[in-house]
Amino acid sequence: MNVTILYFARIKEVVNYSSEQVSLPDGVETIIALKSWLSGRGEVWKKLFDGSSVVRAAINHELVDELATLDEGDEVAFFPPVTGG
Repeated sequence: MNVTILYFARIKEVVNYSSEQVSLPDGVETIIALKSWLSGRGEVWKKLFDGSSVVRAAINHELVDELATLDEGDEVAFFPPVTGG
């Protein structure tokens, strides 16, 4: 399955790019599975996506939880929690 991943704010700064197209391996069908797969890319990725810090997700511009499922061609966005004042 092919998806586009967008990174925002602190996450974008840490990984040093804002988007990428990825072909997901079999079994990566949810946000939590995608985070797990990304955390396997190395130490920086692990710190972001291993669950020790809060990273919000959206699929096609709609906020979702970690059990949300992915479909071919989806746009997935990852960003830190947003606070306002």
